[in-house]
Amino acid sequence: MEKFTAFESWVAVLPVDNIDTDQIIPARFLKTTSKEGLGDQLFFDWRYDADGNPRPDFVINRPPGNRAQVLLAGDNFGCGSSREHAPWALTQFGFRAVISTSFADIFKGNALKNALLPIVVPAEIHARLLKMLEADPLAQVRVDLASQTLTLPDGTAVEFPVDSFAKTCLLEGIDELGFLLKHEAEIAAYEQAHPAPVDTLSVKLDA
Repeated sequence: MEKFTAFESWVAVLPVDNIDTDQIIPARFLKTTSKEGLGDQLFFDWRYDADGNPRPDFVINRPPGNRAQVLLAGDNFGCGSSREHAPWALTQFGFRAVISTSFADIFKGNALKNALLPIVVPAEIHARLLKMLEADPLAQVRVDLASQTLTLPDGTAVEFPVDSFAKTCLLEGIDELGFLLKHEAEIAAYEQAHPAPVDTLSVKLDA
């Protein structure tokens, strides 16, 4: 996993409330355990017509949405069933962050473990950003995880919350196992200084 660095990007605008994981990637595409190709299946039922042709008016089928690294979604993004394929599909397409007024808890956890930053902003900021992007679809935002700030096209910096442990892992480009391995020496030292207690019952039975 690469280190999560600050970046500027165009924004794909999809301000629909309650976008669930089956809309993000339909269940029929969940048979794979590989992330490869999932970006092509992102928002499949909205993105393609009945013959499998891209709908030219769908946001990520046209500029600048097809090159955006940030998705502006509606409220309660990622609700529905738990599936890690949802953040996989988003990141495979090229998204690094999703902005919403709220996220489903399980989706948020899965996103943070897969280098996708869920950015929660107040409703008034969401509406303000949406209005800016309607006026200028080519406007860009800046995402800085280190300072936990989202900078709007007009230069306004908005702070957003993020779990401290997840933030550390994202900035260092490691997962939970990688975090533990970084502290392997300290863990070994602790175990050496704190030997496991003797199982007295087992000793008596062996005797």
